Amino acid sequence: MNNKLLQFSFKYGALIFIGLVLLFFSLYNEYFFTYGNLTDILRSISIVTFVAIAVTISLTVDGFDLSVGSTVSLSTVVTATLMVWFQMPLVLVIVIPIVIGALVGLLNAFLIVKVRIPDLLATLAVMYIVSGIHKTYTKGYSIYSNMQMQDGTKAPGVMEKDFLWIGQGKLLGVPFPVILMIVAVIGAHLFFKYTRWGRQMIMTGGNEEAARLSGLKVKKIRTIAYVASGVFAAIGGILFAARVGSGQIDAGSPLLMEAVAAVFVGYSVLGAGRPNVFGTFVGAVLTGVLINGLTMLHVQYYTTDIIKGAVLVLALAVTFIHLTRRKV
Repeated sequence: MNNKLLQFSFKYGALIFIGLVLLFFSLYNEYFFTYGNLTDILRSISIVTFVAIAVTISLTVDGFDLSVGSTVSLSTVVTATLMVWFQMPLVLVIVIPIVIGALVGLLNAFLIVKVRIPDLLATLAVMYIVSGIHKTYTKGYSIYSNMQMQDGTKAPGVMEKDFLWIGQGKLLGVPFPVILMIVAVIGAHLFFKYTRWGRQMIMTGGNEEAARLSGLKVKKIRTIAYVASGVFAAIGGILFAARVGSGQIDAGSPLLMEAVAAVFVGYSVLGAGRPNVFGTFVGAVLTGVLINGLTMLHVQYYTTDIIKGAVLVLALAVTFIHLTRRKV
């Protein structure tokens, strides 16, 4: 009986908990379960979800990309400077940060695959390097329309309305970042479930030596995973700049921990017991619902971290207790 209860809680606990949280906040505040508020929740987690997908991809190949937060910050300030400082066309404003994100991923892959530095240490080093680069690039300043430059002049450009629409606009009544997030989640889920490269990444993460012996190009697969991680983090940075209308030098710092929390909560969704995109999305939704609901309860913002930490501990406890018993 206890094993069946544990199995059930492991498989459906996160979804049931989200349902109970939704019910509680809905009963407490009549405005919580409304279309406007629910779309606000989804919009608030859209950037975190992109960063969390980046972390999920690295974990899938048995790695861990700690540099995603710094990549978000770099992407955000580069995006803003391309418009405000250099008045670049919109296409380049979007493409250049994505290319930079891919280059950060290549640097990670080089250190991990070629130099053979452990993933955590390599990406930690890159995190500091990228953080230093973007702060040196902006000289520690946030980037905004017609900002005051060091020589006393004003920057010639502004954050374009077409670009800001990406983070603030709506399509058919749905916030555009939400649409991008849903497309990314579905696309990444289908990639891992139905494509050869996706299945090879999962095989590599499950047992790298077995994957190598079965003929998989493990080094190439891990390189692609880290490049994809950098790209998703860069897209998160672009969305951040479009959402707030400026380039914030520390934009990615809090996003890293929120993304990691979403990923590990996702381990317990539907009994996956491993990194998976759908579970990551559910973890991000749970975080967004909790923050939004607690805000409506007028709970001080600095106490929400306690709640998020407790939820993460609970999810991890259920996951790893179940995995330990299953091995036994």
